[in-house]
Amino acid sequence: MSNGKGKQMPVLHSDEEAEAFVDNADLSAYDLSGFQPVQFEFEKKSAQLNMRLPEALLSAVKAKAQERGIPYTRLIREALEKTVAK
Repeated sequence: MSNGKGKQMPVLHSDEEAEAFVDNADLSAYDLSGFQPVQFEFEKKSAQLNMRLPEALLSAVKAKAQERGIPYTRLIREALEKTVAK
């Protein structure tokens, strides 16, 4: 956990630089307070869905997705996955 007073993270220009940095650095000495979780999607999408929504609902979904910095279709897919997983 960062106390906000650690070292600044260096600019890393390649995956190789990033891997070398992580392998050798004491990350507890760095300020990681600005980091945000990231999700990567590796599974190929094999089916397509077409649906009609009320304009107000679609606008709200797009606004929420923009707040999170993700495409609105991903937000809809996450909601479906969460519902199915329950």
